Amino acid sequence: MLDQLNLDNFTISSDKKMSDVMIKLNSNIKGICFVVDDGKLVGIVTDGDIRRAVLKNFSKNDMISDFMNREFISLPSDSTNDEIRNRLSNKIKYIPLINKNSEFVDFASYENYRTIPVMEPKLSANASLYVQECIETNWISSKGKYVTKFEEEFSKVNKNYKALSVSNGTVALHLALVTLGIGKGDEVIVPNFTFAASINSIIHSGATPVIIDVEPDTWCIDVKQIKEVMTPKTKAIMPVHLYGMPCKIDEIMSTAKSLNLLVIEDCAEAIGSKWKNTPVGTFGDAATFSFFGNKTITTGEGGMVIFKDSKNYEKAKTLRDHGMSSKKKYWHDYVGYNYRMTNLQAAVGVSQMEQFDQIINKKREIARRYTENLKNLSSIEKLPKDNNNTFHSYWLYSIQLKKTIDRDNLILKLLDKGIEARPVFYALNEMPVYKSFSGLDDFPVSKNITNTSLSLPS
Repeated sequence: MLDQLNLDNFTISSDKKMSDVMIKLNSNIKGICFVVDDGKLVGIVTDGDIRRAVLKNFSKNDMISDFMNREFISLPSDSTNDEIRNRLSNKIKYIPLINKNSEFVDFASYENYRTIPVMEPKLSANASLYVQECIETNWISSKGKYVTKFEEEFSKVNKNYKALSVSNGTVALHLALVTLGIGKGDEVIVPNFTFAASINSIIHSGATPVIIDVEPDTWCIDVKQIKEVMTPKTKAIMPVHLYGMPCKIDEIMSTAKSLNLLVIEDCAEAIGSKWKNTPVGTFGDAATFSFFGNKTITTGEGGMVIFKDSKNYEKAKTLRDHGMSSKKKYWHDYVGYNYRMTNLQAAVGVSQMEQFDQIINKKREIARRYTENLKNLSSIEKLPKDNNNTFHSYWLYSIQLKKTIDRDNLILKLLDKGIEARPVFYALNEMPVYKSFSGLDDFPVSKNITNTSLSLPS
């Protein structure tokens, strides 16, 4: 029913009158209606078409078919977001999406490429106000009050650990690694099922990633396999709290302590998640977060790093700013980086933190409704869920299907209903560029997840 609920106000049949389409245009406030007969798109009517028809002496009782626009641009319903973006323009603000049976199933605009996108940010009015203030005061670079305020607000939800804002989540990981002294000759254990930023940051630090499999219940790093790949070169573990699901961080920290290993928590997808009522990211030696446009909290692009040791925080703060001394201008203590966040980005971040509890609660409510409606479907192998130790923030509600279900075909069928879903990440060891970093011979769990799972609109 979701496609009908969203599209009814935008469709009309060609046997209706001008007065009927005027009511539709007034109702949907978009200034456009798609003329559909027997499921097929036969024309488009805009408020501009109405004005031109009136100037040509058409009346409100004339039929839509007499003046509708029959020459229109459409795209296949399985078009990529990039393909849709490239066709939209100042002149073409809405593009109908057609399935393989030439039926009208959805339309794209700059606001949403699908009726139900897989993810979109929740931006408040304050985001515009704060960004406007940055522009009006000329504080648009990496200096300004919003950078400081964003870091302070972020710290409050993470046990008051000092937070360091950076330009994106990937450099957050890299900065954490190099600050902790991880580099050439070191090995870092990383899960096989994660976004590539995790392993890329290890490679960029000069260290060698060692891939191990994940657990079937959490999709997070399999703690039992850590000791299997240990060598004298192993220096750290990078657990990833995937899709908002907390890792079994107690076991990870216990293992790390017994083996004298550092822990860098990758919380890119898990802001708001907790383990035993404690925020993820506050267990390891360092933790990183991402604020990309599709993340739970967003600044468009951006990231954050927190450290357990305040000395590491101070070192990272210097490294972030070209390695320049805080006491002596243009004196460089390290070969550093330009990893700073702009005041403009931070202004959006501050407005997002004002909605923090509301956004997390909404995510969990969406997940609850999914679970309630999907739990009895025989085609589903596994739904994400909390246990007694976890507070899942559900960045994406990702499900695992039975092996008999064609995941990719299901994604296409959902697109035909105006619902955007997406496959989960590929297992790292399946990609040639990372294959040599496999710490094990086989990865049955992550291979199965990769081939059978998808993420639903969240």
